Amino acid sequence: MYGGMTKQEAKNFERAFGFPPDLDDVEVVPDVWESYLVFSAMSTQWRVGMNGATGLDYSVIPNVLDLLNIKSKATIFDDLRVMELKALELINK
Repeated sequence: MYGGMTKQEAKNFERAFGFPPDLDDVEVVPDVWESYLVFSAMSTQWRVGMNGATGLDYSVIPNVLDLLNIKSKATIFDDLRVMELKALELINK
């Protein structure tokens, strides 16, 4: 799920951004759980241009980190960038 969306909303989101239809749930290892929570909370913060999604809106990251009471900000940012790049690969397939 993305940031508290219902299953139907998540399917609509995936379809709108061209995610593969066989997208399965994945296991999140404990080391990146906080990073996953931030990435999930930012599901509505994608920058989108004429050619589709271009990346996350980094200007909201500090607010999300504060709202989720995340302390390890540098590590989270690195993890977010990895997840963002992978998501963009899937979105822009």
